[in-house]
Amino acid sequence: MADAKVIPFGEEPRARRKARRTARATALAPVPEARTEPEPAPAPRPAGGRTLDERIAGGLAFLRRRITGDYEVDDFGYDKELTDQVLMSLLRPLYDKYFRVEVKGMEHIPADGGALIVANHSGTLPLDGLMLQVAVHDNHPAQRHLRLLAADLVFVLPVMNELARKAGHTLACAEDAQRLLERGEIVGVMPEGFKGIGKPFADRYKLQRFGRGGFVSTALRAGVPIVPCSIVGAEEIYPMIGNAKTLARVLGLPYFPVTPTFPWLGPLGAVPLPTKWTIQFGEPISTDGYPAEAADDPMLMFNLTDQVRETIQHTLYKLLVQRRSVFF
Repeated sequence: MADAKVIPFGEEPRARRKARRTARATALAPVPEARTEPEPAPAPRPAGGRTLDERIAGGLAFLRRRITGDYEVDDFGYDKELTDQVLMSLLRPLYDKYFRVEVKGMEHIPADGGALIVANHSGTLPLDGLMLQVAVHDNHPAQRHLRLLAADLVFVLPVMNELARKAGHTLACAEDAQRLLERGEIVGVMPEGFKGIGKPFADRYKLQRFGRGGFVSTALRAGVPIVPCSIVGAEEIYPMIGNAKTLARVLGLPYFPVTPTFPWLGPLGAVPLPTKWTIQFGEPISTDGYPAEAADDPMLMFNLTDQVRETIQHTLYKLLVQRRSVFF
């Protein structure tokens, strides 16, 4: 066996020494972390939680149901889908941006079952009823719909009649109101009627006569609570400084308003002033403890009607003291 060749220390071939140093450096070097590209953030969803494509698809489906008649209305003509998707959407900018309505006391409206909301009426044109309808729907946790009782005049005007029915309004009569209340609906009534909405600006926030208490009788028969409601801000949208009574009779209207801008500015005079509104719901007045024959007691009707009226009037004065300005 041939002797193995001994290589003296320091005389190791240069290539071998270099390879050994490289291996040692590689073993000691830290292992770099794997680099991964961050995942792109998902595109934000638009307001309402629906993408543009989803909104377009929903709109087309809505139009298809309208064209084919595949939608439901109740026996009063109320069209819930049209009200939610179209009518409310048209009123909401006026409610949110123009009048900037502030709502208080929404907890007094029951989560389910019937209730009668009784409110003051003002403003020359009945925008307060429409804003009240939006307030209940958009602020109540259950998004309840308010079924307003409207005057006869609303239902004799060709276009207004159809829109009012579709929005859930019905004739201000005891029979219709009781049917709605017994079905568990929220019903709204403004007992001042045209006396309230058409009163002169000098009498603003002074409640007019509430009639003979028919709304109290209806609530008693249906066994539902009465919720007083006070609206501040509507009185100033069309300051009524005069009433052209002769012209009103010719046109078959309860009054023909004269304001600082109407009819002097023509169509521009019909634009309401951008006042700041407050709607406050008071504590409900229970009707559970009264006997069945209470609805026929005129003295009880008078006392309860006066109680509701005084509650609304007192709250109006309180809200007027608290507000900083008509417009802010």
